[in-house]
Amino acid sequence: MIDLPDFEPLRVSQTTSGAGRPVFESIDHVAVIVPKRPPAALFRRLPQGTQLRRLLARAHSHEEDRVSSRLSNTRATGVTLGALTPGSAFEELTWARKLVADCLRDSPRSLGILVLGLPQEARSRVLERLVSAAGAAAFKLPNLKSKKKNKTSLSRVKILDAQPRMDFSRVQAQVLGNNVARWLTALPPNELDAASYRIYVEALSKEHGIACSFIDERQLDKLGAGAFLAVSQGNAARDAGILHLKYRPRKQKGPDLTLVGKGIVFDTGGTNLKPFKSMLDMHTDMQGSAVALGCLIALARLEVPFAVDAWLAVTENRISATAYKSQDVIRAANGKTIQVIHTDAEGRMVLADTLTLAAREEPKLMIDYATLTGSCVAALTDRYSGVFSNRQAANELLLRAGAESGERVWPFPMDNDYDEMIRSEIADIKQCAAAGSGDHILAARFLSHFVPDSTPWVHVDLSAGQHEKGLAHIPSDVTGFGVRLTLELLRAGTPQELAAKIS
Repeated sequence: MIDLPDFEPLRVSQTTSGAGRPVFESIDHVAVIVPKRPPAALFRRLPQGTQLRRLLARAHSHEEDRVSSRLSNTRATGVTLGALTPGSAFEELTWARKLVADCLRDSPRSLGILVLGLPQEARSRVLERLVSAAGAAAFKLPNLKSKKKNKTSLSRVKILDAQPRMDFSRVQAQVLGNNVARWLTALPPNELDAASYRIYVEALSKEHGIACSFIDERQLDKLGAGAFLAVSQGNAARDAGILHLKYRPRKQKGPDLTLVGKGIVFDTGGTNLKPFKSMLDMHTDMQGSAVALGCLIALARLEVPFAVDAWLAVTENRISATAYKSQDVIRAANGKTIQVIHTDAEGRMVLADTLTLAAREEPKLMIDYATLTGSCVAALTDRYSGVFSNRQAANELLLRAGAESGERVWPFPMDNDYDEMIRSEIADIKQCAAAGSGDHILAARFLSHFVPDSTPWVHVDLSAGQHEKGLAHIPSDVTGFGVRLTLELLRAGTPQELAAKIS
């Protein structure tokens, strides 16, 4: 196993004295943010301001919005000058990622950020974007190369404005949760099997004051969790199970919010074996569980005043003599029987039992995360994720949270008549339809049969969990999509308040 890294390598502070020349001498690189058409007076506050103004004007003539140079001080401080064009959260976060990447080309250990000429609301917003992007960029994903480059890493960000003071605790919690989700997802499958995943989760839970228990296959059998066990029965080792985590402020008993995650640590497709390219990255099929874990850790770091549970369904989906088969009929923990159609639709099987068990705790609100269907990627590409809910009123809140967080989502229909496509002649329900069209909708409809009508529930199909060269402020292919979305959703109210709004 690899040692857990420092998931918060970046320290953020704010100057108390303003941005004079001595401050520039103390920092390796400075990002200076100005409006799209900055007045000449702004540059008087900067060392070599006239030169920087000319460089930016030249960049504008080439339709570029940023330029880099060096100061002629003793430290040869790097400077990246960026012009902000206000846009959506996603557009501004993308701009921040690219600007931070320019700042990090010379591998600075410290980065200063100075915002000039923007209104206060825009200034606060752009600082949040840049700190989020810097936190993601500073974190290193797993590296198992025998020879590692001796490259310095960004470890400190300093805001070069004395006033007004800003609280970055929410940003840093979101960065922490996202880094946890990305790191676990990026681990190769021989480093993150079901047994090692449990060890990592237990260590992280202990570090963040979260209670952790494990429901193994023997206990799941007693609970009647046949849907989960149908998937895990093909594994070589008996290490699969469900991790149940609890964050409890003020010793509260039941959960207000429950987060559920699909944790398929490697997915061969089972008996319906995947082809090569479809199986290549299936070690990342556990990222729904990593996102649920990251959200829980971020909320614990923020010391939210409500109780939160996370249920992580951890197993492989292997091909073997004992693997489950098409046309098997399985009984789930809620008593419903399932006609298996395709063994590569294993995610909805493990989630069926996990949602059932989690719902028995009667949370006020339940959210699950899963890389569940290729059809959601086909519908939205890997730039958006799909959302589904048993409360139609939730769609507006989810759209707003996606737009404001920069983790964009799109709601899909959940009408009852879709159940006609997964009606079974031999069991209570089919696992999926053989035809495959609209599978993301049918998967959500299937899962809805394992969530009580009384429980407000949101299902997130993580079609944006991976995007080549990053997405929004995230620079890696693995995006950790969902942590920022969830924290933004919870800014609209506590789980009880959100449940009341959508019921």
